[in-house]
Amino acid sequence: MENGKYSVHLTDYSFQKMCKDEFGINRGVYNEIDKWFYNKGLVDILKRRKAILNFILLNDRNEKNKVRFGNGGLRDKLAEYFDQVAM
Repeated sequence: MENGKYSVHLTDYSFQKMCKDEFGINRGVYNEIDKWFYNKGLVDILKRRKAILNFILLNDRNEKNKVRFGNGGLRDKLAEYFDQVAM
């Protein structure tokens, strides 16, 4: 997803920081999301980052644009997303 605001071509630190600043995704949650997609076969970093952004953008956000998964909700949301997209 490349729309000027969200870039998959940032450095690792900058991409993770953008996810935190824009969506409230802390480093631990980001690492879990990244690992999930990697384990599902997205080893190409650009494809994986596009999938991460798409996943984040498709989730509900609060009034401050922050994503909340709830206790144990991250894996359920990832599985639901993966089933819908059928990567």
